[in-house]
Amino acid sequence: MADDLQKDALSLVHSVVMGVAGTAPTFSISATMTTLIGAVGVLAPASLLYCGLIMFGITFAYMHLNRLEANAGASYAWVSRIFNRTLGFFAGWTLLVASTLFMVSATIPAGNATLLLLCPSLVNDQLAVTLVSMGWLVAVSLVLIRGIALTGAVQAVMTATELAILLVLTVAAALRFGPAAAHRLSWGQLAPSAFTPAAFASGAIIALYFFWGWDVAVNLNEETRDSARLPGLGAALAMVIITSAFTAFAAVALLALGDDEIRNASTNVIFAVADRLFPRPWSYLAVLALMLSTIGTLETSILQFTRTMFAKSRDGALHRRWARLHADWRSPYWATMLIAGLGCLLLLLSLLFHGVGEVLKASINAIGVQVAYYYGLAGFACAWHFRHRARQSLADLVLMVAWPALSAAALWVSAVVAVSQFDLPTALIAVGGVLLGAVPLGANRQARERVAATPPMAGRPSDGG
Repeated sequence: MADDLQKDALSLVHSVVMGVAGTAPTFSISATMTTLIGAVGVLAPASLLYCGLIMFGITFAYMHLNRLEANAGASYAWVSRIFNRTLGFFAGWTLLVASTLFMVSATIPAGNATLLLLCPSLVNDQLAVTLVSMGWLVAVSLVLIRGIALTGAVQAVMTATELAILLVLTVAAALRFGPAAAHRLSWGQLAPSAFTPAAFASGAIIALYFFWGWDVAVNLNEETRDSARLPGLGAALAMVIITSAFTAFAAVALLALGDDEIRNASTNVIFAVADRLFPRPWSYLAVLALMLSTIGTLETSILQFTRTMFAKSRDGALHRRWARLHADWRSPYWATMLIAGLGCLLLLLSLLFHGVGEVLKASINAIGVQVAYYYGLAGFACAWHFRHRARQSLADLVLMVAWPALSAAALWVSAVVAVSQFDLPTALIAVGGVLLGAVPLGANRQARERVAATPPMAGRPSDGG
């Protein structure tokens, strides 16, 4: 069977849509805004703005590295090529771990929103939310197995609807609550001097969760037309859209809601704003936007997981079964079924936590650290590979070397500071999940060494361990 993904199935518009959907604006705001405001208060818009500037450095790194090599493994492939295979393996492994953890923090808001629409009395029932969340995970996985062309078409409609609803809510809230704000905002709160180092690191790690996912546009490069150029451009355009959306809605939430309202809103902060703007059932448009956003980010996160696993397995870094493609739909269906199964297992384990909010907080913090690690590796790889171009022009110095390197350094420093402030279970999940990659790395290396040392035999499989 050919090992090629579906070629030229996506366009520049699809790349932008996938990049936006990967960050899931409505979902990210709903799942994370309460946590961010709880950590940094009125500095939340500034945290998102600065994190956006940091992320642009990583976006530029992805753009230039993608032109170097269009590979579905993205950071895994580039770090392996520029530094070494071990660092590359951990870059890819960290994305796999973060995506798996995300199956919990992504599906819980979907389950919550579904029950809010269909059975409000169960919205705080952790078991009911978990079971509905598992249903969404299975349904989305089945759509993805059907192929990227269908996924791209569905995603475009959902993302356009979601952004339209979010724009209406943002403009309406700014007009209504600006003169009578629950929190007084000022331009001085956007200054770097408004932060302490600990507050900046805490805000940056949480804000990173908002932005994570835009790079799915690059993971789909082998399935996009003009694969060396369009995926990176689509990711950059998506970053402009989402940085604007996140910063604006953080300000809107602070204008519209008081501290107690934000705290009590939990994963329904957008609905809380909508409920103050519009009478029911019109306010339920916010719930619709959340459901669309959650389905979208579930799709893109699974896509990142499966394309990274496909690329690693194709190279022999993981067992080759995960690189098997469906004969008709050209999708890595074994890898898709794997993450769906792991997600369902983690959702069941999440019942051991006391309440939905505790589950979300732990997963958000752990994922933020892991994303900072593999984004940082890509940023450093770009700066190192193109360091000689820095002498050719100021633009090359800034966009290929300085900005990616400074962004990578900022992410790693923020991650270290944030981990030092975590409780022990969250720190173990964040760091231990990355270190766990040493097990498959060592096992696969030993398997390849055994294969290389054994004379070929007829009918003998050559797959890695």
